[in-house]
Amino acid sequence: MDHQQLHDAALKYHEEPVPGKIKVVITKPAETALDLTLAYSPGVAEPVREIAKDPSKAYKYTIKGNSVAIISNGTAILGLGNLGPLASKPVMEGKALLFNRFAGIDAIDIEVNSKTTADFINAVECIADTFGGINLEDIKAPECFEIERELIKRCKVPVFHDDQHGTAIVTCAGILNALQLQGKKIGDCKIVCVGAGAAGIACSDLLIAAGADKSKFFMVDRHGVIRSDRPQYNNGEKPRYINDAGPKTLAEACDGADILLGVSGPGLVTDDEVMHLAPKAVVFACSNPDPEVDPETVRRLRPDIIIGTGRSDYPNQINNVLCFPFLFRGTLDVRATAINTEMKLAAMNALRELAQEPVPEEVVKASLVDHLEFGPEYVIPKPMDPRLLKKVSRAVAKAAVDSGVAQIPLPDHYME
Repeated sequence: MDHQQLHDAALKYHEEPVPGKIKVVITKPAETALDLTLAYSPGVAEPVREIAKDPSKAYKYTIKGNSVAIISNGTAILGLGNLGPLASKPVMEGKALLFNRFAGIDAIDIEVNSKTTADFINAVECIADTFGGINLEDIKAPECFEIERELIKRCKVPVFHDDQHGTAIVTCAGILNALQLQGKKIGDCKIVCVGAGAAGIACSDLLIAAGADKSKFFMVDRHGVIRSDRPQYNNGEKPRYINDAGPKTLAEACDGADILLGVSGPGLVTDDEVMHLAPKAVVFACSNPDPEVDPETVRRLRPDIIIGTGRSDYPNQINNVLCFPFLFRGTLDVRATAINTEMKLAAMNALRELAQEPVPEEVVKASLVDHLEFGPEYVIPKPMDPRLLKKVSRAVAKAAVDSGVAQIPLPDHYME
């Protein structure tokens, strides 16, 4: 459909039959006087007393254990920028829809109209214990790094910034599978990351955790490669990726690079830069809707390259819905107190493994293609694959138990 058709259809979808995409439903009977006595006064006093004596009873008597708050200040809404907290509400409702649709999690959106980073942190800290987990969303860099870091320190429940780590988990799973197909090892690769914001830093951190050699890693922002001789531009998390080993520009960094990761903006990578990548390179151009380099151009110029994008109309779509519902499902199922690197790597490896398994016919049909098989045009699972729920959630839950952040053992249904 063209832009006008999409505009009209999207507004109608959000307006009818009722405004918005989520609602609260009751889970207990409320038809008789006895029902109301148990639901509210005086019966509700009994679980209140139990929780006051033992806070863990909140998981037994309330929705806490299956709830996630999706919280934003609207400073980095999709690709639209800083449009404010209220404008972010349709996106946060959309995330809540995906949490419920794919992982059965009751999620609620909260938009915080804060004037400072400190105000936002304090607001979230004050309400965090109501929920089983906190999903931060659409918060601009570099503030997002401070916000997440501080909330992880202050909150008793896991805090996860999806624009950072959800993107990283899916992106890195796809890159590692693509490298496997190209016959390369991550530790041997020269890597260029175009973009030093939330996604760029998180993807880089996870690639390093997965075995990438930091001395061969070049992060590029609008001023060029992050180096020690440009300190006026090295704000936020960028100093961690200073590399003075030669290249100063994107073009220089691309020369002989095995991996080119774009998490920045459209059209930033030239045809010449693509031509100078290493043989059998991997290009993930994730700017949406317009990638850093046109996939058709890459295919024409360099058919040896495996490419992924953020778009659904090309193979190898990097889509966060492959991660966050299932990561939180596993986290909630063992009441994890944090989402640590071990859990992120477990989710990443589960996605890698699933992409290498035979694809059920129902997934092929839902993907509107004739065939799906692990290869250059299928390095990452499709979002509609029902196996994601158990595969990724179990891996995350087990990693939480093994790394010591789970509060209860692995549930029986993960043992099957």
